[in-house]
Amino acid sequence: MSKRILVTGGAGYVGSACLRHLLSNGFDAIAYDNLVQGHRESVPNGRLIVGDIADTHALTMALKKLNADAVMHFAAATCVGESVDDPEYHYRNNIAGTLSLLNAMRSAGVKRMLFSSTCATYGMNPKVPMAEDSAQDPCSPYARTKLVVEWMIRDFAHAYGLGFTVLRYFNAAGASPDGQCGEDHNPENHLIPLTLQVPLGQRKKLMVFGNDYPTPDGTCIRDYVHVDDLAQAHRLAIEATTPQTQEVFNIGTGTGSSVFEVIRACEQVTGKPIPFDVVARRPGDPPALVASPRKLIERLHWKPHYTNIVQIVHSAWKWHESHPQGHRTAAPATVNV
Repeated sequence: MSKRILVTGGAGYVGSACLRHLLSNGFDAIAYDNLVQGHRESVPNGRLIVGDIADTHALTMALKKLNADAVMHFAAATCVGESVDDPEYHYRNNIAGTLSLLNAMRSAGVKRMLFSSTCATYGMNPKVPMAEDSAQDPCSPYARTKLVVEWMIRDFAHAYGLGFTVLRYFNAAGASPDGQCGEDHNPENHLIPLTLQVPLGQRKKLMVFGNDYPTPDGTCIRDYVHVDDLAQAHRLAIEATTPQTQEVFNIGTGTGSSVFEVIRACEQVTGKPIPFDVVARRPGDPPALVASPRKLIERLHWKPHYTNIVQIVHSAWKWHESHPQGHRTAAPATVNV
């Protein structure tokens, strides 16, 4: 079983949650992050290497220094809207960066990889819930880069003897109960933190993009999975990954929540009204994206602890209320460069 893990993008929202979960379960894990989107403060002391995945030599040295036997790969540009405006950056960062990582793994003799992919690769596929064999037809440059990386990993596995697991997760949300990790993007583009900015006084009102979708209340439905449950799934997946593994899992609760349901959950948790305006739909937003987690539950015995949207929002609100300026209010961590 893999115990020494290099976590690329390990200072990011999901990457840092997975890093801490690995450490608490007996793994020797190190974050590798350029801090463009990640936060030093979200990484435990002495567990960060500052570097870019485009630097193949630095990656190779990091893998050798750790004597890593596996990589968890989170490092990527992730903003869908930005990918439409600046596709070159996303293709260079996500695809060329992964190629650099795969070459570093070959040089260092690392034969196990877990890739953080996305349900966005399914695109406008109308199937609900979504199983792993559903057709993939990504609608944005961001999603297309993730699908290309999935193909690239498969090709490297076939040619060079690499074992991999791909995790396509749905909407990561929530914050850790210990108060160490919350969602803090710049700019923020995820629904729950955007909604919570209203009762925090950081935003006057929320914009709801369309209320005429073919859903019960007319707004988009998404499957929100708590970040700690995501971390558990990543640990179970890396434990099961061997140099022969070629596997794909969806991560989600199997239950969708509409935009209006999220707003009501935020009002319930905060005790404050959340005004909103309905505006035009955004191009490429599917009406519903809900996972079928059956394979993950049956194969890896995954069991989510957060099973409804109110629980998830409650954890997020606890963090945002105590960190109104995000991770900048936390004490800086000691880093290894």
